[in-house]
Amino acid sequence: MARARAAGVDGFIVPGVRAAGWARLRDLSRQHGWRFAVGTHPHALVHGREVPTDIEGACAIGECGLDGGVPVDMDEQARVLDAHLGLARDARLPVILHCWRAHDRLPPLLRRHGTVRGVLHSYSGGPDLVDVYVRLGLHLSFAGAVTRPGARKPIEALRRVPAQRILVETDAPDQGPGPGRNEPRFLVDVATAVSRVRPDADLDANARALFG
Repeated sequence: MARARAAGVDGFIVPGVRAAGWARLRDLSRQHGWRFAVGTHPHALVHGREVPTDIEGACAIGECGLDGGVPVDMDEQARVLDAHLGLARDARLPVILHCWRAHDRLPPLLRRHGTVRGVLHSYSGGPDLVDVYVRLGLHLSFAGAVTRPGARKPIEALRRVPAQRILVETDAPDQGPGPGRNEPRFLVDVATAVSRVRPDADLDANARALFG
């Protein structure tokens, strides 16, 4: 975090991904001035299917979603995600969504909730699905993939997103712009790569508009 601040990153949102870590994440966020979210990531469903009940101080619900590579029945994943979406709606909080190899399942599920306020993080759906998710109300967030030489699919998708719906992230410790462990200071690299393609997007304003 110190390296990130030195690089110019002045705000952090750390999503909770597993019930066992929610209380610790809340304490660390208060101690260090981070923002945080609470949710159960699809990868964590093998450990439990909890939906948050204590959301005090959270700026969002998530990370939650669908993942075609997880050894948990997709209908069960959808049930847990549906409960998270209902919680986000009732609490009037944005949702942080994960989707991997499940873009055929996610839009129909979201439509049951009408307009969804939130972000589809580390967007992997390709350019053809951008309009689908934008119409549903979502922001789309881009990570280290846009910094890599020859990145075609994420750049094509980025060109299609309305300027006010573009966000950036690191997804640390995964998806770094190069070899080795990813960390928050590399947000600068992601933002620089995105801004080269979409100089019309005010990334800071977009994040503040969604998360407050």
